Amino acid sequence: MDVITVNDKQEMSEKASAILFNELKRNPDLVLGVATGGTPAGTYNKLVEKVLAANLDLSEITTVNLDEYVGLARDHEESYWHYIYTHLYEPLNLSPDRALVPYGLSDDLQAECTKYEEAIQKVGGVDLQILGVGRNGHIGFNEPGTPFKSKTHVVELTDSTRQANARFFGHKEEVPTQAITVGISTIMESRSILLLASGKEKAEAVKALLSGAVDQKWPVTVLNQHPSVTLVVTKDALETEEDSYNDQ
Repeated sequence: MDVITVNDKQEMSEKASAILFNELKRNPDLVLGVATGGTPAGTYNKLVEKVLAANLDLSEITTVNLDEYVGLARDHEESYWHYIYTHLYEPLNLSPDRALVPYGLSDDLQAECTKYEEAIQKVGGVDLQILGVGRNGHIGFNEPGTPFKSKTHVVELTDSTRQANARFFGHKEEVPTQAITVGISTIMESRSILLLASGKEKAEAVKALLSGAVDQKWPVTVLNQHPSVTLVVTKDALETEEDSYNDQ
């Protein structure tokens, strides 16, 4: 694992966007796995700036969303289809036809999961997967205890995850209770992974990862078994409260 330590979230976004930009220049038909939420937003914004400044043609890329809420229409402001459209496709004037996103309003969620898994395989799998990490170590919406062999599936969101995402909705009660997520096994099939972690609230998860252990209690630790992972991490995400106390 290649670990890049940065001072703050702004520097994390700059470093990560540079890595992505270089990959897109090298591989103009890249299949890019995209995470959503607060962590990668700055990275996408800076990537858009770089792409526009260089007049880089991204019309042949394909994006694969990690997840989508169950029960939200695609035009809902907090749907992850809307997120990736507004952060990447709209500012870059790309065709949304090249965005793979699970359909959260499907009448048959299990069939939708199977269909999505097949769609990922049809485009040849993910070349570069962007990941964030949850406070409890989740990647995508794969919560603690998710089997490492899992494929795309429906997940019941934990109370802590819904509480963490409440800032986007206003109240936790408005956060959906379920999501469709790409499974851990599918994530691990990505040819390379770019993991972003910022903020002291992520420190326990980062510590678990960097311990080298592999434990289903911390889903992110499965990345220790992947051959090509780059972690861009802020300094405050490297120091837990226990570490701070021991330094005193």
